[in-house]
Amino acid sequence: MEAAVAYVDINAPLVERCRLNDRQAQAEIYRRYAKAMFNAALRITGDYAEAEDVLQESFLSAFRELSSYKGDSSFGAWLKRIVVNKSINCLRQRRLALVPLGEQHHDEPAEAAGPTPEDEADASYRADVLRRCIQELPDGYRVVLSLYLLEGYDHLEIAGILGISESTSKSQYSRARVRLRELAAQRGLS
Repeated sequence: MEAAVAYVDINAPLVERCRLNDRQAQAEIYRRYAKAMFNAALRITGDYAEAEDVLQESFLSAFRELSSYKGDSSFGAWLKRIVVNKSINCLRQRRLALVPLGEQHHDEPAEAAGPTPEDEADASYRADVLRRCIQELPDGYRVVLSLYLLEGYDHLEIAGILGISESTSKSQYSRARVRLRELAAQRGLS
């Protein structure tokens, strides 16, 4: 008879020490997760200073509300949900306005991806240009694109997070991709 294999979070011992207000454990959890959580916040807020604020607020909330973490998902996934929610709340405070559905962009057919960069410098340059293009997207576009493409949420989850319909999430994502292609083409990426 095979024994069932339970999911074990490798951070469980650290999390337990954090529950006891162990400052060293909190510092280690912060060290392990800060960069990834900052990047998630930056992709959503589009602002470095706001992302830093979201990061700090998220860790403070996580440590304060650690009793609500039940361990049914990884600590990182639980923390990421806090970061995403705080990032979206930050945008709402800036009066997040999704781009109206009637707004038109050039609806040109999607082109095949360009040739693969032949060296790392070119790839790094292209990635940097693409990151800047994403930051230039309107908030509504950038948030949906980031949550779907970069954070891995599906449109139903995004709809629930943002309080919009699933079809609005899909259309915002589609329009974000079109606008991102336009911005990238303006900067010589194709």
